[in-house]
Amino acid sequence: MRSLRTGAQRGLRPGRGSSSPDGWCALEQGFHLGLLKHPGIYKPFVIGVSLMAFQQLSGVNAVTFYAETIFEQARFKDSSLASVIVGIIQVLFTGMAALVMDRAGRRLLLALSGVVMVVSTSVFGSYFKLAQGGASNSSHMDLLAPVPAEPVDAHVGLAWLAVSSMCLFIAGFALGWGPIPWLLMSEIFPLHIKGVATGICVLTNWLTAFLVTKEFSSLMEVLRPYGAFWLSSAFCICSVLFTLFCVPETKGRTLEQITAHFEGR
Repeated sequence: MRSLRTGAQRGLRPGRGSSSPDGWCALEQGFHLGLLKHPGIYKPFVIGVSLMAFQQLSGVNAVTFYAETIFEQARFKDSSLASVIVGIIQVLFTGMAALVMDRAGRRLLLALSGVVMVVSTSVFGSYFKLAQGGASNSSHMDLLAPVPAEPVDAHVGLAWLAVSSMCLFIAGFALGWGPIPWLLMSEIFPLHIKGVATGICVLTNWLTAFLVTKEFSSLMEVLRPYGAFWLSSAFCICSVLFTLFCVPETKGRTLEQITAHFEGR
């Protein structure tokens, strides 16, 4: 009788720490594909993967790739300062995001960041459109070279427009879409799938970054530089809409409350 009672107690013990027997079984078994049919699993999974993809599709690598060249076009004496200036802006606004994140909320900062990136990438594309005048050329450096028929002062003015939009983009990215997707990834996943789900999200991030970096030159040849940046602007618009309609606010909420939100409870 004593052994039977002990066995019963052991059998009941997992039930106290879990909301349901199915939840305890999932905790014991870890991640498997069958879990994806549960809204509390597949919804945060889709959100996490999408956030990582949108982060790279925003065009952040393309903007930083052109930073030094844009500063050269703006007639800076030392264009190598571009990377320093970009780094300072990124650090300052990332620190600002860390300070206001728990007050303003994740969704608000993501949406605000996305709107800023939409404006800046649109202006950046307009710069290329105005500076090149639709000239047909496939070389990256030639695409950024001043048009001889254009007055030098006008070209310098356009370059300053590009510098401003670039700094605005970096500030907007650092304020929201830089740090917040990584934070949300740690908040929305149930514990028993967090390891696998986080790994897949990180893989998505790096894979998307690789594809964008690798194919951006081909994209510029097909769409022209202004078309490539306007495409990034379109992705930023999609990221704002995705944030407003799909991403829940996690500020001040426990994992149980977030999971209940995904499950419709």
